[in-house]
Amino acid sequence: MLIFAIDDEEKVLAETRDVIAKAAGDADIITFSRGTSALEAIRKGQRPDFLFSDIEIPGMSGLELAIKTKELSPATRIVFTTGYEKYAVEAFKVKAQGYLMKPVTVEEVKKELEYQPGIIPEQDKLVVKCFGHFDVYWHGEPLIFARKQSKELLAYLIDREGAACTAGEIATALWQEGADNKAEQNRIRVLVNDLRNTLKDIGMENVLIREHRELAVRRDLLDCDYYRLLEGDMDAVNEYHGQYMAEYSWAEMKNATIHFGKD
Repeated sequence: MLIFAIDDEEKVLAETRDVIAKAAGDADIITFSRGTSALEAIRKGQRPDFLFSDIEIPGMSGLELAIKTKELSPATRIVFTTGYEKYAVEAFKVKAQGYLMKPVTVEEVKKELEYQPGIIPEQDKLVVKCFGHFDVYWHGEPLIFARKQSKELLAYLIDREGAACTAGEIATALWQEGADNKAEQNRIRVLVNDLRNTLKDIGMENVLIREHRELAVRRDLLDCDYYRLLEGDMDAVNEYHGQYMAEYSWAEMKNATIHFGKD
C-alpha cells in the first residue's frame, strides 16, 4: 500500500506520518510539504492508494490537489486532515473519502484505511422515510428528537439532497421568514446544536456537514426512500403513494414534482 501525506507544517507532517505508520502497518508512506510536489509525483506515475492532505497548504490548496489527483489517479482515496470544519461541504463535493480534524488519531486513520467506498453496512446508516410522513430510524427504532423543529430541520436538509443551506434558506423554509435578526439566528443555532446532539448520541454526528454558515447532510450515510427513488429503485418507486413529508408545507412542491414524474 502506498500512502501520500501532505502538510506544510513540518512538525504536524511528522506527527501525521507517525500516526499513519502505526495504523497502516507496513505501508510505504511518502511525505510532501507542498501539494504541487505530490501532484508531480503522481504525474510521473506513482499511484497512491491513499492521500492524506491538509487543506490550507501554500501554492495549491488541498481541494485543488484532490481534484487534480482524481483526474490522474481516480482510484486514489482522499482523506483531508485539517484544523477547521469550514471546508467540510467542499471536501465531500470533490468526493473526498474522509475529513479528519487534527490531531488525527490511529483509530481514525485505521477506520479510513478499512472503509470500503460504497459499502457502508445498512445497519450503520440512518433509515429515513420521506414518503407519507417523515420519520427517522436507527437500528430499527424511531429516532427521538428533543424538538419537533430539530426533526423538521433534518427533513429540510434531506429534501435538499446534500446541497448546502444557509441560515436564511432554513428560516424561510421552516418559518416563512428570514434570519436577518439575532433572535432568528440564535433560534437556528439552537436547533442545529440540538440536532447534532441527537445524532451524536447514536454516533452519527457525521451525517451533518457544517461549513462557515452553511449546513448539509451526507447522503452516503442515509438509507432514504426518496434518494432510492431518484436512483430508479423500483421498490422505492412503489413505496410512494402520493405523499411526501406530508406534515411540512414547504415539501408540497417536491411532492408535486415526484407525483408528476411518477405519472
